[in-house]
Amino acid sequence: MTSIAPTRRGFLAGAAVIGGAALVPGSLWPAAPASARPPLILKPTPPEWFVDHGSNAEMLWSSVDRDAYLTPQSRLFVRNHTSTPVISRAGYALRVHGDGLATARTEGEALTLTLDDLQRLPRHELTATHECTGNGRRFFAEQQGQTVAGTPWALGSVGTVRWQGVRLRDVLAHLGIASDAVSVQATGLDAPYVTGGVDHGRVRRPFPIAKALDDALLAWGMNGEDLLPDHGYPLRLVLPGWVGIASIKWLGSLEVSRSELTSPWNTQWYRMTGPGWPADSPPLTVNPVRSSWELAPGARLPSRSVTLTGRSWSGAARIARVSVSLDDGRSWRPAVLDRRSRRDQGWTQWSVRWGNPRPGVHHLLARATDEAGRTQPLEAAVNSQGYFFDAVVRHPVEVA
Repeated sequence: MTSIAPTRRGFLAGAAVIGGAALVPGSLWPAAPASARPPLILKPTPPEWFVDHGSNAEMLWSSVDRDAYLTPQSRLFVRNHTSTPVISRAGYALRVHGDGLATARTEGEALTLTLDDLQRLPRHELTATHECTGNGRRFFAEQQGQTVAGTPWALGSVGTVRWQGVRLRDVLAHLGIASDAVSVQATGLDAPYVTGGVDHGRVRRPFPIAKALDDALLAWGMNGEDLLPDHGYPLRLVLPGWVGIASIKWLGSLEVSRSELTSPWNTQWYRMTGPGWPADSPPLTVNPVRSSWELAPGARLPSRSVTLTGRSWSGAARIARVSVSLDDGRSWRPAVLDRRSRRDQGWTQWSVRWGNPRPGVHHLLARATDEAGRTQPLEAAVNSQGYFFDAVVRHPVEVA
């Protein structure tokens, strides 16, 4: 059994949240004046890289470096329910409690793990595509004429990164868990989420113990650097292949339980709702198959032979093949798979040569199939909150 002491009575919310960015390693931003309202997102989000969605920022595919496989933190999309907190490493500790531990502990008796504690355990790295559940949401309206709620993402709330951290199964083995534990709930340290006059508390979401003991990671780094505040510094949960909401940022606590846990983020949101969906539809977990061209919508192309590039990804398996159409879907050809992850769940880079395209407006289509046998449909299943738009996207370009 662990020798880690129970939480101290004076420990507030598992972390010290501070007003300036100066205590964050590698911070690029000076502390704001005390009278200034802190920004919702801390890292720079220039319009040539991002679409501004308020507390969220969407990566522009036209800004992607075609030669780079990994997405730099500076270019990765941001999805916040409230605003980015700034948390000091010195005051941080992860709290772990619940009746699913080998010795049951209430929240007030939680064990605490500092980053130093976690970094003494075996370290692990993995490459994974990280994606918002609502990626592609705007195409429900644009392609299918259907009205849905939520941030109107195109396809830019996605990126592939290399995470550094410790396997959650190693942490749980270190602490000791009950043989009949079934569920883990991760809770973040960002401000409570209030909407429609209702305070839903801090962002939190449960997941099965099987996922915790499989590939779940507690990450403190991305692409060999400390996490930026917008991406979860000092510690976040990563559930590879699963919807982004499951990978809780600014991880404050884990509850390990012998019964199924719930939160609004798996009962009210992040499940399929609306006409045609049952009232008890399950929480969304594994991401679907998607593809994107590395072009701006309406991009102007020369009327000569040109190589076009894109990327495809899946939460379930590696990409097996990609078919593309350069004539509005009348004919299809295989794309060349240029680069993909050998073991982990990163995306696949692909290319196609377009020889002497005719002048005018064209729609480019890309359709991927993963090694689990899942293929992008021509129409996505509509749901009221606009999740899982996985249909082939019609990408307009103009040949001049």
